[in-house]
Amino acid sequence: MSDKVIYVMYDDDEALKDSAKKLVSKGVKISEVFSPFPIHGIDPIIGVKNTRLGIMAFLYGLTGLTVATLGMRYFMVTDWPMNIGGKPNFTYLDNILAFVPISFEFTVLCAAHGMAITYLLRNKTLPGMPAQNPDPRTTDDKFVMEIRLNENHGISEAQLDEMLKETGFFELDKKEIN
Repeated sequence: MSDKVIYVMYDDDEALKDSAKKLVSKGVKISEVFSPFPIHGIDPIIGVKNTRLGIMAFLYGLTGLTVATLGMRYFMVTDWPMNIGGKPNFTYLDNILAFVPISFEFTVLCAAHGMAITYLLRNKTLPGMPAQNPDPRTTDDKFVMEIRLNENHGISEAQLDEMLKETGFFELDKKEIN
């Protein structure tokens, strides 16, 4: 079964946002928007849900804090206790203030790397993965809105064409995707 996809290109991000508002108010579902930079405010217009990346960042940070704490306790208290500056390491709590910078840095390191890797995996944009961009000009100065006909039940292609003519697009491209 083939699916018809319409790519509508705009010169300006505000023109794309205004067009998206008009189309969504008329019941059109916009599948995706491609742009050279983030368009603030487009997500609620086209119905993109909030991500759970912040929750994952917290969990990665918590993992980093736990690993740092356990590692410092093992290295500095259990395995090889040292007397540095007259401060013996008999317990972790005796020297917890000295371990704060290391704990903080390792927490940030794990949270940042975990978020970056999760983001790349989730968006399928790891190095070597094929790009899913419909037009290379969207990496420079053009903005593309993707509309799939099979997601817009009750709206014919002719009706959609009429709605799109009112938006003042730059270029229109229709493709059959299997």
